[in-house]
Amino acid sequence: MPTQVKCQMISDVEIAQQAVPKPIVEIARGLGLSEEDLETYGRYKAKVSLGASGGRAGQPDGKLVLMTAITPTPAGEGKTTTTCGLGDALRRLGRSSAIAIREPSLGPCFGLKGGAAGGGYAQVIPMEDINLHFTGDFHAITTAHNLLAAMVDNHVHHGNARNVDPLAIVWRRVMDMNDRSLRNIVTGLGGRTNGMPREAGFDITTASEIMALLCLASDLDDLQARLAKMVVALDRDGCPVTAADIHADGAMTVVLKDAIKPNLVQTLEGTPAFIHGGPFGNIAHGCSSVIATRMALKLADFVVTEAGFGTDLGAEKFLNIKCRAAGLKPSCAVIVATVRALKMHGGVAKSALAAPDVPALEKGADNLWKHCENVAAHGLPAVVAINRFPTDTDEEISTLLKLCAQRGHPAALAEHWAKGGEGAEQLAEMVLDTIENRPPDYHPLYELDQPLRAKIEIIAREMYGAAGVDYTLEARKKLADLEKLGFGGLPVCMAKTQNSLSDDALLIGRPSGFQITVRDAKVSAGAGFVVVLAGTIMTMPGLPSSPAAERMGIEDGKVFGLF
Repeated sequence: MPTQVKCQMISDVEIAQQAVPKPIVEIARGLGLSEEDLETYGRYKAKVSLGASGGRAGQPDGKLVLMTAITPTPAGEGKTTTTCGLGDALRRLGRSSAIAIREPSLGPCFGLKGGAAGGGYAQVIPMEDINLHFTGDFHAITTAHNLLAAMVDNHVHHGNARNVDPLAIVWRRVMDMNDRSLRNIVTGLGGRTNGMPREAGFDITTASEIMALLCLASDLDDLQARLAKMVVALDRDGCPVTAADIHADGAMTVVLKDAIKPNLVQTLEGTPAFIHGGPFGNIAHGCSSVIATRMALKLADFVVTEAGFGTDLGAEKFLNIKCRAAGLKPSCAVIVATVRALKMHGGVAKSALAAPDVPALEKGADNLWKHCENVAAHGLPAVVAINRFPTDTDEEISTLLKLCAQRGHPAALAEHWAKGGEGAEQLAEMVLDTIENRPPDYHPLYELDQPLRAKIEIIAREMYGAAGVDYTLEARKKLADLEKLGFGGLPVCMAKTQNSLSDDALLIGRPSGFQITVRDAKVSAGAGFVVVLAGTIMTMPGLPSSPAAERMGIEDGKVFGLF
């Protein structure tokens, strides 16, 4: 009988509640920061003042490691968990390290995920605070976004000096919750004093352009400049109307003056963790803030950052949008895979994953190979992290390690979920060896001066493995109009399902011969990219039939139900 690792675990939130964190001023001091650099939120979390560098402003940046993954499945991959584990392991090996990750959204926390702060003995704390309201960044972004929406409608109501076409207002409202009933609504009902009736709707806050641009801004001045550029509507002549035209950029900047400052917390083992911003990886660029990443690179010798979902989504946008905009040069990537998830990609149902199935694992590994190719296409060396689950057998683990070796992909078994940083030391050693001996040749996938459709088709073919791209008539018109308006030189931010390399969530594994269908496009001029919607992707998710929120509560003053 193949052996399995037996492990009895308490819940993530219980592990976090049992932890004894260090005061955040102590964590900051370890980075070379003083108490004057911090704006504390209690004892264990703080915002860091813009420009704080611990006296290392003129020194070279640390090494940047990108954490990405295979195509996600309900079986779980553990990207944030592995980020925490690797950061802890590097410190255990005597390296100065920090992590830089996104803030969780309340929508997914109460929906499917139940939390997004890592898991087991590799997570960031205070876990409850991070998963809930944290330091209020999401609320500030929501408020700034909806302030602009209110000011656009108010402008139209009071004379419409900018000649806004009410039927061409593209600025929707947002909220940080999954609520399918708000996807499409009608506003302005109830008479003339309540505004002009029009079709509108809500997106989730993580899909807000303000979220995306805050995470790409270099400082407060750049933030306001980006806010000013956002297109909110077209006028009756078909010309863009911006937030600056509505005179809203100043007020929005005021609302975001604290949200732009990075948040500092820690892992269970005391590794500094910069958690800042949270754009979705399937409908936005999926990366934490440039400001936090740059700050971490000045304060630590090794920084582990993550991008949302698989290499086809978050990593592609990290490498073609964030790195290009910020001048970042990553040293290597880590691709997280699990035996469970690869067996699902090999056709095994979630209910049957506990049973050993080497043939399904071998079949599902095709998905991993594609993600390895995607990283290599950007000139970046990669290490495969096999995030072990208790049900994985020794035979399955050895099979996957052998398959990786046969294909020339360095791979390490990682057991940080159960063992913390100690369980990721092999992974950390392999990452260090890769950085030392496999120099990167990072380069974006496409040139900015290529037409929008050319950029889309390069991504579809090279990142997804598509045979080609189909465009709806509306999408063709939108893309042509955007180029006429001068937005053709921007990178593209593809919005598609995270559950498949294709735009069909049901096509698991490594599909081939499929077409990507582009149905819409819009400019995010402030963020500096064109959003391209493929398939049936939605910018406002819904709750599942049994949301995680049903199992949450407080007992004896302690939260339960956060995973």
